[in-house]
Amino acid sequence: MIQNNQKLETILVQMGETIIATTETMESLAAKMENLVEQVQEQEQQIQQQGYQIFALSESIQNLVDAQTESRDQLTQLTYLIHTLVNCLNQQE
Repeated sequence: MIQNNQKLETILVQMGETIIATTETMESLAAKMENLVEQVQEQEQQIQQQGYQIFALSESIQNLVDAQTESRDQLTQLTYLIHTLVNCLNQQE
């Protein structure tokens, strides 16, 4: 009976140690998961910020294209007026 009690006690001690080790492992994994979640959230925020920056850059490029188009149109009109003026001056000679 004493031998059975010692075996049972040994088994219970081993089970307790296993439970403690498993609990520590789970706590460690939970901490690592929390760390990963935080990293993913930071990356999501960075990606969102990059999206905003890309949108702002696209808007700036579109404004630049619009301004360039307007400048080209004005340059075309100015060139036409200069040609007209030169033609008028040449006709007066």
